[in-house]
Amino acid sequence: MAVMTKSFRKNFLVLLTILLATTSIGAAAQNSDNPFASLSSAQENSFLPVDEAYQQDLLFDANGLSALFQIAPEYYLYREKLALYRVDNGEKTPIPLNLPTGEVIWDDYFEKETEVYRGQLEFALDIPETSGSIQLELHYQGCADAGLCYPPQTRYYSVDFASQDIEPQDSALITGAPTPPASAGGAAGSSNVTLSLALFLAFAGGLILNLMPCVFPVLSIKLLAVSQAAQNASQRHHHGWAYTLGVVLSFVAIAAVMLALRAGGEAVGWGFQLQSPWLVAALAYLFFIMGLSLSGMTELGSNLMGIGGNLNKRQGLSGSVASGALATLVASPCTAPLMGSALGFAVTQPALIALSVFAALGAGMAAPFLLLTYIPALAEKLPKPGPWMDRLKQLLAFPMYLTAVWLLWVLGRQAGGDGVALVLAGAVAIAFALWLWPRPQWHWLRGSLALASLALAVFLLPQLKTINQSEQLSSSDYWEPYSAERLETARSEGRAVLANMTAAWCITCLMNEKAVLSSTEVSDALERLNVVALKGDWTNQDPRISELLAKYGRTSVPLYLLYPADGGDAKILPQILSQDDLLQELENAVDSPLSTGVTQ
Repeated sequence: MAVMTKSFRKNFLVLLTILLATTSIGAAAQNSDNPFASLSSAQENSFLPVDEAYQQDLLFDANGLSALFQIAPEYYLYREKLALYRVDNGEKTPIPLNLPTGEVIWDDYFEKETEVYRGQLEFALDIPETSGSIQLELHYQGCADAGLCYPPQTRYYSVDFASQDIEPQDSALITGAPTPPASAGGAAGSSNVTLSLALFLAFAGGLILNLMPCVFPVLSIKLLAVSQAAQNASQRHHHGWAYTLGVVLSFVAIAAVMLALRAGGEAVGWGFQLQSPWLVAALAYLFFIMGLSLSGMTELGSNLMGIGGNLNKRQGLSGSVASGALATLVASPCTAPLMGSALGFAVTQPALIALSVFAALGAGMAAPFLLLTYIPALAEKLPKPGPWMDRLKQLLAFPMYLTAVWLLWVLGRQAGGDGVALVLAGAVAIAFALWLWPRPQWHWLRGSLALASLALAVFLLPQLKTINQSEQLSSSDYWEPYSAERLETARSEGRAVLANMTAAWCITCLMNEKAVLSSTEVSDALERLNVVALKGDWTNQDPRISELLAKYGRTSVPLYLLYPADGGDAKILPQILSQDDLLQELENAVDSPLSTGVTQ
């Protein structure tokens, strides 16, 4: 094994110092008693912990037992999400609630008028007195005016009517009470995730992100850049750090925009940028241009990719930073295992803590490439620069073209066939402009035609219109379009439900659908077990799916939920599905008693 150089040890310590500083800054922000802590969530991009936003308690008064909620300013509680159950030997019995009239608002997530409570809510509980103690299970859910919806909450109480003692209970102490799901997909909520754990999960998720197919095209570009600089150790190191800087800064920038939009009331999640058809089209243009550049048809794009004959320090480093930014744009819609809990925690925290988690995610994604630039054996195994590099350069053009084709397919799901035709016409205009581009000297006619062609390609982008996703996603095979109404209907019929939240730009989602969800074994099992299969397509922005993601503490797809037939709580399935495990889970959802999971 090659011995690490002094330069590597020095820079590794610098990276470690930066990560430790990020952790300490985030911890300080989390624990500080600064004068801005009392500002509203609309004024500051932060949200209260759920138990501070909704302080709940049970109490005895002259009329018997009552429930009391103290709701923080600029937060509200859903009336329809309030529920109370009596738990006896694992059996839950609903207790009717006599709730007061609340405030009717238009809810952007449910896309309907709904009744909510603000300030203080108190209501009597109609429970017959008994000689001993009883166990109660309280369900509720609320949102902040600034846009965050908390996952559904469940609290447990032991109530003794004789002594009028009320003791909050842990779910593990109540027989039959549901426990939070533990799966490869992560927990549903973020209440048990600490800052240190979130940073670790984000870094590990970033490492795994490098194995996702969506990152391969950009990594292939950097492989070529390293091969070109392989004989110069210092240059390799500079490229590695520049690429890392581009990745981390881009993750932080995208996260900052997402958090700002959420604070403004927009229902957006991680990967939201690819829900914009014009941005998808612009990326398709970009990968098409890079493919042409690698094929030798034009020199445009070499600065961006950091490749080409003249790999001087300034040009190469700016190209590495740009490659890191491009890798982030393409990879951010992908969701790797371990990322769900970390990102779910991040979006409920103040801005500084949230951005530190996203920075750790970027550091994890950039770490393998940075490490490669410090391995001397890499330079020893690569042949010296020569004609082979031109062939490799041309070979790597094909991943660029394939990425552009994939983006066009995503665009077809968003804007239909007309949108794809517009972008293909724009790509032809770009190719024509690059062919006309005056070389070696400027000619007014060729230059004017080239600029006009480029302007035409840009002009076509705002013409893209999103199509109605519900019209495109019709019932086919065993999938039905997701809606909260269809879910409730299926559950009221006593049927198990498999909910699949996906998107055309989510590579992980597509892999799961092709390898597992579309298999004959799974479709036969769904039909045999009479399971309802619902698919929610988040390719375009859909507030209903955004609300469901927020409900289960997620910021992006995929999200797979399995609701048991006995009316129990939904179980979150892993983000990387296994056919055998899914078949077993389907059997359990139909045959087993109360399943554990997250409250519906």
